[in-house]
Amino acid sequence: MPLQTAQRLRIVFRKDAEIKYISHLDLMRCWERALRRADVNLAYSHGFNPRPKLVFASALPVGSTGRAEMVDITLDQRIDLRDFAFCLNAQLPFGLHLVSATEVPSALPSLPGQVVAAEYEVLLESKDSPDAMQSRLNRLLAAETVRRHRERPDGNRVYDLRPLIKKLWIVGRRAEMYAIGMRLQADAQGTGRPDEVMAALDMADAVRRIERVRLVMRE
Repeated sequence: MPLQTAQRLRIVFRKDAEIKYISHLDLMRCWERALRRADVNLAYSHGFNPRPKLVFASALPVGSTGRAEMVDITLDQRIDLRDFAFCLNAQLPFGLHLVSATEVPSALPSLPGQVVAAEYEVLLESKDSPDAMQSRLNRLLAAETVRRHRERPDGNRVYDLRPLIKKLWIVGRRAEMYAIGMRLQADAQGTGRPDEVMAALDMADAVRRIERVRLVMRE
């Protein structure tokens, strides 16, 4: 009989600018070490090389910050959520912050399979008027196709960015700084990248910060 897992927790966390250049693999290692130091009883996979059961919703692009990133962890012993938050906060490295921890049913689908899109806020410097900036966004949204190149180990791949862009909007403006919001597809069929959107807007050099503000989950 398979062992019944005791508890599945969904953690929402922030990844701040201090560690925005670490890779997704390094981020996973940070979480593993913090959870071990917090003396959390993690459940492990079976097999030759058991691994702790940590499942991240979506890898955050290197160089970006995240306001509401998510990871599911499975424990083999139940824990009070208040104790969990207290112990974990004391062990998280500089630049990682626990936002919330909730218990979710173990029978829920895998976390990455529930993500359908991601919303970003891009801070950029531009002398464009609000009307001119809106026109930029409108031209991209009106395009039938947006051909881009994506580097892969087996060579460059040409793909159409346009279907991956769901929404673009101006969040706000102060002096010559704009905040641009974008909702991009993020599922098994394709993942839009905010840096590619900014390049398609011919504003790659104007970007000052990229932050993923939330992940959009399947209903």
